[in-house]
Amino acid sequence: MDKTIENSTIHNQMTAEAFRRWEHTGIAEWVDGVVFQMPVTYEHQTTVSFLNRLIGMFVQAFRLGTCHSVRYSMRLRQGQSMREPDLMFVSQAHAQQITSGGLEGPADLIIEVVSTESVARDYDDKYQEYQDGGVREYWIIDSRPDRQRVSFFVLDERGKYRPVPPDANVYRSTVLANFWLKTDWLWQAPSPPIEALLLEIGGDAYIQYLTTLLKQHAKSA
Repeated sequence: MDKTIENSTIHNQMTAEAFRRWEHTGIAEWVDGVVFQMPVTYEHQTTVSFLNRLIGMFVQAFRLGTCHSVRYSMRLRQGQSMREPDLMFVSQAHAQQITSGGLEGPADLIIEVVSTESVARDYDDKYQEYQDGGVREYWIIDSRPDRQRVSFFVLDERGKYRPVPPDANVYRSTVLANFWLKTDWLWQAPSPPIEALLLEIGGDAYIQYLTTLLKQHAKSA
């Protein structure tokens, strides 16, 4: 059982199949047969929404795979847990793991945004679980006003997470080809315009993608 669930709503024990059928709002996870829900703060939701749009549009433009946000579960630990990460990326190579009921196996990249009640869960429980489960890249973003820090981890050849510090506040993903992120973007209010960031990240390749879209639109008009 997770160490930090004091501020979560704990439900009775439930089977994995029942959890996947269970209608719920917000974030809920199933661990060792017990379901609990976590509160979502404004800072948390703002950060998740920003990254979901930025990474989701980048992934779509360059056909890297698919992005999934909350309310879509991932089964790990030989069926002993179903997490609902804040954001996860699944590459085309692992598309067969995607089912209507959830992801069966590890995502390639998982991003968790820390809230007050999830500190131990994100830094300890999920860190260990994602590492052991083979999640290739893990970001922990603490968007709380008095923290504002981000940690990046990549699986090494031994299957252990290796911390990767940003270079001059720029982090380059090892899973998302050619994607990089300025950590300062995470703390800006309001968030920077997504299209402007995609042009900065993708450069000429993203311009070519937009040009192709416009040509296709013109033909169908």
